[in-house]
Amino acid sequence: MREEGVRRKRNRRAIMTRTLQGKVRGKTIELEEELGLADGEQVQVQVTAIPPVTTWGQGIARSAGIAADLPGFDVAFAQIQREREQAQYRDAAD
Repeated sequence: MREEGVRRKRNRRAIMTRTLQGKVRGKTIELEEELGLADGEQVQVQVTAIPPVTTWGQGIARSAGIAADLPGFDVAFAQIQREREQAQYRDAAD
């Protein structure tokens, strides 16, 4: 397994392996830092997508925002909330 900064000789040329982060912009990957390679130098790229960092509740907030402009949404949502508050649940042991 290669580690960051490891250099090996291949065909009398040093091979550099680094792990960097960046953002995809179409067919271009904009890196967060300089590579230190000459412009036009050929490289091999292995891409791993990084899942976005989210906080609890962001998904439902986005979903609710989509429906906020629907006619009758507020009335329907209020009804659901009332029903949940009035619901009587039995114990799972019963």
